[in-house]
Amino acid sequence: MKHYKTLSELHIGNGWPLPEHPLFSIASCKSDCPLGDREFTSDCYMIGFKKLKSGVVMYGRTPYDHTNGSMIFVKPRQIIEMKGLQFEEKGFMILIHEDYLNGHELHQTIQNYGYFDYEVNEALHLSPKEEDIIWELHDKIATEYNTNQDEYSREIILSHIASILKYAQRYYKRQFVNRIQLSGKTVTKFNEALQAYFKDGSLQKGLPSVSIMATKLFLSPRYMSDLLKQETGKTAIELIHMSLISEAKNLLQLNEGDIAQIAYSLGFESTSYFTRLFKKQTGFTPIEFKRMNLN
Repeated sequence: MKHYKTLSELHIGNGWPLPEHPLFSIASCKSDCPLGDREFTSDCYMIGFKKLKSGVVMYGRTPYDHTNGSMIFVKPRQIIEMKGLQFEEKGFMILIHEDYLNGHELHQTIQNYGYFDYEVNEALHLSPKEEDIIWELHDKIATEYNTNQDEYSREIILSHIASILKYAQRYYKRQFVNRIQLSGKTVTKFNEALQAYFKDGSLQKGLPSVSIMATKLFLSPRYMSDLLKQETGKTAIELIHMSLISEAKNLLQLNEGDIAQIAYSLGFESTSYFTRLFKKQTGFTPIEFKRMNLN
């Protein structure tokens, strides 16, 4: 697999003209954009807008959903695979080498945008009005990029990048709401999968993790957690902990074994971790809770 350390290598590998800046570039693609089949990684953040007619983009191991005009957000060293791509309309790819962000506040804040950890089948699908806003910001960046760059250029470009990221966060919130309406409550499916995990003996293998539950719902862990946060105000790990403690309280009230037996039956490797989590959730230790209910 090819890894591109520099933007110049990435541009050459994709048949694009050399970048105007060694750490930042914009690549525009129309329907005849010459992209061959390849699999690669890079040291760059990528922000792209595409409408595909045919072909497959793989992000990690997940196929990119190209039924609508979509934005994708790729972090450094994530595997990208392209096969037989044809575009319906023009698109763009903004490429930001991670070193371009050094010393700028975006170096830290970009880490807070969880959609860089989503799978591409969880890409951001834009409405026509949203497309117009994103293209307007793209055009401002392109103007600055293609003009003789000076000491102000980086700050101006990154301010527009920051705006794109903020708009994307807003649009994802809208998409979460639409997804809930179209596909049913994610929390319902999550709780069903969690209860099945409790009942089918999987607890013997250990505690249910966010990653395990996301796999069962065919979502990436970050996307699932963000959907649940939108629906319930709680993250996936918080909901897992609540369910575990609810089950623990039931077993304690039924006097089903001592504290260690109950902890291990729920997948905890140690009673100390079980006790800490139980007290955090309820305000009591398991022993205190058990005594209160027995009395």
